[in-house]
Formats: sequence, structure tokens, C-alpha cells
Amino acid sequence: MFNLEKLPYATNALEPYISQRTVEFHYLKHHQGYINKLNELLTNNELNKFSLEDIIKKSYKKIELTDIYNNASQVWNHNFYWHSLNPQGGNLQESTLLKRINSDFGSYENFKLLMHKKAISQFGSGWVWLAEDQHNNLLVYSTSNADNPLIYNHKPLLTIDVWEHAYYLDYQNMRTDYINNVLDNLLNWNNIK
Repeated sequence: MFNLEKLPYATNALEPYISQRTVEFHYLKHHQGYINKLNELLTNNELNKFSLEDIIKKSYKKIELTDIYNNASQVWNHNFYWHSLNPQGGNLQESTLLKRINSDFGSYENFKLLMHKKAISQFGSGWVWLAEDQHNNLLVYSTSNADNPLIYNHKPLLTIDVWEHAYYLDYQNMRTDYINNVLDNLLNWNNIK
């Protein structure tokens, strides 16, 4: 049985970039909805004894487990998303991670441009990720619907939700403004371990 994780900040803490109304709707309706559906699907299912990560990996690309996969991934993705944001977030300060970003992407600005491009060009619903592959290379890519780096055996470092429910109440169809505000003001670099 999975429960809604507590937000790492107050529901109004991301304002003015993401409104309290959006956070509450996103967190209490969408995120909670995925948890409710997952718990329902796991009733009397042998996967109910596993962690979210294991459920995702065991149900990926199994047609008969598609609903479980989608809901488990969305629960995990949302848990991760809330921790990818920080009211005092934004630019990455001088650090080992910044050196890696500069090395792998050419510069911090190039990294932000790539994140923005992947987020804007993601057709339909999905996510954009900063992840690390098995060789410690940093990667930026988008995934559709509920997919995430776990299915590629990558380590997710940050994500931005580009499903419409993440931004539509505040930005309507202006996904680019939402992405810019997250990149410039809300990324939680302290969450990367």
C-alpha cells in the first residue's frame, strides 16, 4: 500500500512561478489519483510486495501490466518531481556537479538550452530529465507519458514535469514560460546526490 509522500515545502512555496492552486491540484488530485489507482491495481497482485522502483522495472513492456506500470511510474515520477523543485532553487553554484555539466554539455547555459529544447519539443505528455548513465555521463532527454530513466538503468538527477496539469492553470498553453521559470528559479540542485 503506497501513500502520498509529504511535500518538501508548503503548497504556496513555489509562488510566483507555480501557484498554490496548481500545486494543490497537481499534488492532491493527480498525484493522489495515481496512488489510489495503483493501490487498487495491486490488490491481490503479487507485485504488491515490491518497491515502486521494482514494480516499474518488473511491469515495463508487459502488456498485461500496463496499467500498473503507468500508475507506479507516475507515482515515482511525481515523488521525484516535487524534490526536483526548491523555492530557493535556480542557478547551480560552483561545484563538482557544475564542472561535470560544463564538461558534458559545454557550459551551464548549453545545459539549460538543451533542457528547454527537450521540454518544449516533447510531443504530448511527458517529462524531461537530467540523468546519469552507467558510465557516469550526464544526459538530458525527454520521456513520454510515464516513462523515466529507471527503465534505461539510468540514475535520474532532476526532472521537469511537462504534462499539462503541471502548468496549465498558471500558464495555459505557454509551456515555454513554465519551463523557463523552473530552469531559472526552481531547480533543486541540493537534491542531487
